[in-house]
Amino acid sequence: MAVARRLPAAPPQQAAEPERWPRWEVPAAEGKMAAAVVLAVRLCVARRAVAVAVAGPRGVQVRGAAGVTDGNEVAKAQQAAPGGAAPTIFSRILDRSLPADILYEDQQCLVFRDVAPQAPVHFLVIPKKPIPRISQAEEEDQQLLGHLLLVAKKTAKAEGLGDGYRLVINDGKLGAQSVYHLHIHVLGGRQLQWPPG
Repeated sequence: MAVARRLPAAPPQQAAEPERWPRWEVPAAEGKMAAAVVLAVRLCVARRAVAVAVAGPRGVQVRGAAGVTDGNEVAKAQQAAPGGAAPTIFSRILDRSLPADILYEDQQCLVFRDVAPQAPVHFLVIPKKPIPRISQAEEEDQQLLGHLLLVAKKTAKAEGLGDGYRLVINDGKLGAQSVYHLHIHVLGGRQLQWPPG
């Protein structure tokens, strides 16, 4: 049976937090799917959650399943500190002190995959300018906000979401915003339901 090995979360020079869903790889060999399923079951038992084994060009990777988070997002939003002095998780991704699966970057924004995807394709578009909430954007941010939408469209196309997708911006505690750095969720890859909340 193939032996699974954990993929590195970040280069050694970066001090990264533990990944919420570490990626594991089973080398391409006979029985690789069986080994990955065993690994997925072990992760499920250890985390009391759901994991999936995905076959790919580098073997089989085991990841947290779409729609599985490590906690209640509404509860996180209730506890989130708007405008605190501490850096947000997104500012740490921007300064590369936390790793991310980056899909696109330019001078104004960064696009990366969500660590707790709610759809088969789920990525975030964030401005490099630290705007805490969409309700706190200023007139001078008009061009930047339009740019974020165009980048979301371009990245959705690159991710194969030609049949449609959803853009979501959570604002404030009642809007379930859990990170106070403006971000656009882009979700797709399946039939989304309505109403969303």
